[in-house]
Amino acid sequence: MTRLSALVAALGGVPRTASAMMPRDLSNLTAVQAVGAMRRGDITAEQYAQFCLMRAEALQHLNAFITLDPEAVLEAARRADRRRAAGEPLGPLHGLPLAIKDNIDTAGVITSAGTAALRRHRPRSDAPVLAPLYAAGAILLGKTNLHELAYGYTTNNGAFGPTRNPYDPQRIPGGSSGGTAVAIAARIAPAGLGTDTNGSVRVPSALCGIAGLRPSAGRYPGAGIVPISHTRDTAGPMARTVADLVLLDSVVTGDASPVEPVALKGLRVGVARGYFWADLDAEVERIASAALAKLVDAGVQIVEVDFAPLPADAFKTRRCRAIQLTETRPDLARYLEQHGSSLSVEAVAREIATPGVKSVFDRFIFGPEAFTPAQYEAALHEYRPALQAALATSFRDGRLDATLFPMTQVPALAIGQESEFEVRGARFPVLYLGRNTDPGSCAGLPGVALHAGMTRDGLPVGIALDSAAGTDRRLLGIGLSIEQVLGRAPAPPL
Repeated sequence: MTRLSALVAALGGVPRTASAMMPRDLSNLTAVQAVGAMRRGDITAEQYAQFCLMRAEALQHLNAFITLDPEAVLEAARRADRRRAAGEPLGPLHGLPLAIKDNIDTAGVITSAGTAALRRHRPRSDAPVLAPLYAAGAILLGKTNLHELAYGYTTNNGAFGPTRNPYDPQRIPGGSSGGTAVAIAARIAPAGLGTDTNGSVRVPSALCGIAGLRPSAGRYPGAGIVPISHTRDTAGPMARTVADLVLLDSVVTGDASPVEPVALKGLRVGVARGYFWADLDAEVERIASAALAKLVDAGVQIVEVDFAPLPADAFKTRRCRAIQLTETRPDLARYLEQHGSSLSVEAVAREIATPGVKSVFDRFIFGPEAFTPAQYEAALHEYRPALQAALATSFRDGRLDATLFPMTQVPALAIGQESEFEVRGARFPVLYLGRNTDPGSCAGLPGVALHAGMTRDGLPVGIALDSAAGTDRRLLGIGLSIEQVLGRAPAPPL
């Protein structure tokens, strides 16, 4: 019996006082609904935490978590209940358990970044992005698995094992924030945080049938996160509904301005088929095209656009990736030094257990394919500003409210399929799961992933929306409306 199993057995399940709300109902509570239920007293924070822990125990085979401390979770929930019983003011996240990606610092709790060298690393303080969440009443449910060092799209982690897609445990959940996506999709946690350098929030959100937000560059505090690239990294919220993303974004940013669904009639949405819609799996193309048709029926104007700075080989040329691949070594060294670690980046790299990540470090960070300072400077100070300007011009001249594209070329791949995937006879590296997120991520635009539909094999397919820099709240309002048209993913058949 595991430590979590023993605790659940000792608890005797969800207390009888919660019997009016069956476990099945608790599993389907959104973050907004769960907070409302706890604030009203329909359930206690302790009861909800107990349920989440029991669900985590039942679904251990999905390997969503690296670290769970049930006693700490329950004690935090009891403190929330004591505050309510004492009549103290309750925050907008009162009692809400959150799944936090294990590259985001948590005080006194291991932050491993999914790599063996950091498996005993306990930061002294929380990442600043967590402070407003805790102040609003949220609880740390656990630290979630990720693609090692957040450098990949499968969350097949060589050090901590693969995280499994709840819609088909033989398939990947996407990455690198795969553990958070699975915890939310499997109804273990109502919401959580991931990080996104180039799609690491949105790719797993799409492949697991949930919603995820990459905020505009600099909107969320970036300190206290095991880094890839200070230019491109950001934390981002993940949840089963856009309304939950709105709630978390409001708390993190302190922006309490209301977000209402944006009228779809007359909304101008750009579609750049030459780049974002190329080389799609037949099922992805069917579902994404059907989503477009539904939006047109709802009054959306589809504007065909040609993003000049995005030739078909833009991702292949790695111009944007030169930034992150060059910044990883100094940024990680700075993080280790700030935390008083005796480890060097080289020492961390020696213990990398995921072959694809090992290859990235050996080839591009320490090896012969590392970018030169001149290539880095050109990418950062020439290509990126040109890309930002070109995208801004496209939004302005096309009077676009957003652009829309399939999140990935294919549905969730089989676990172990780490090098290539095939689409209609052509083969692409698995790295291409992030092809469509690359331009917006490099430019620092806000982007949201939404569920679009299910394949005939029962796998979720997602679409993505990007909008102009700084328009995060309006983008979420658009997401609210599109979610109403396209619907949400059904619960996985667990």
